[in-house]
Amino acid sequence: MESLKSALGKGVVHHAWLFHGPEGVGKELAALAFAQALTCPEKPMEGCGTCSSCKRVKGRNHPDVTWVMPEDEQVQRGLAGRSDFDHTPSRDIRIEQIRSLGERLSFRPLEAKHKVALLVNAHAMNPPAQNALLKTLEEPPRDTILVLITSALDKLLPTIRSRCTKAQFGPLPTDFIAAHLQATQKKLSAEDAKQAAAMAGGSMARALELDAAALGVRREVIEKFESLVPNDARGWLQFAEVFGDGRANAEVCLDVLSVWLRDVAVAQVGQGGLVNADLSALAEVAAARVPSAAIHRRAALVDEARNAITQRNGAVRLQLERMLIEMMST
Repeated sequence: MESLKSALGKGVVHHAWLFHGPEGVGKELAALAFAQALTCPEKPMEGCGTCSSCKRVKGRNHPDVTWVMPEDEQVQRGLAGRSDFDHTPSRDIRIEQIRSLGERLSFRPLEAKHKVALLVNAHAMNPPAQNALLKTLEEPPRDTILVLITSALDKLLPTIRSRCTKAQFGPLPTDFIAAHLQATQKKLSAEDAKQAAAMAGGSMARALELDAAALGVRREVIEKFESLVPNDARGWLQFAEVFGDGRANAEVCLDVLSVWLRDVAVAQVGQGGLVNADLSALAEVAAARVPSAAIHRRAALVDEARNAITQRNGAVRLQLERMLIEMMST
């Protein structure tokens, strides 16, 4: 982030940027503000946020700012309808989109000093699209700034990563998320806001998705999980069936387990400060029963299952089953 501020302050901006970090930590908002700063006539290299240019950037209708994202993402955001495509909207950023971007960037800016391209979920570019973009990065059109936004840095070609100036975004502080939830989600108590913030793992977007109903299943997930035992495959499969009934349910389940396993690890070293303070007795029982290495292994398996579901569109129930089989059979 310091490199970004420094570049704007000096008025010398690299032609390609890579905003990377976890989901929901403000990467896209920062990219939008960056585009405003690059195109604002009132406060150049800063952005005022209130002029016609800044408002059009925010509304995605500025002629010198181009947004690129998967077609399916456009539909989910209400930026396009399925009928706008003559095929099933793709979850990838396709080579046709990158070629179209290249054509658009070949023209001079219409209003601003720069043309800006924002590639949302840049890791969704398929291999042909990444190779096509690489040509643009190697020979960028004059007065063009590209911003790649990603939560999966390793899915981008090393040659793409090496040609971009990186701006890393870390998880948001739990207290900050909890305070925001209390201010915006009036139905959440202070305790529930703290719980949601902890479950979100530093992601504001994930925290905002956790309503009171989702938080209500927390105890059920934890108690059912702790009732699972080795050599009882039927119990594992039943757990996966109950909490694998839909992608949203599975993600909440995995968020709960991630925080719970952290609590068990904390209980094991006797430091206190459990997020699930009302289940401290159960955490102590689990801490005494499960070796430290196994707790860390289970936490890693939870992360793997979440990544498979959220980033690779893995079959929800199958991922939960695989996770539990590896947990309970090793």
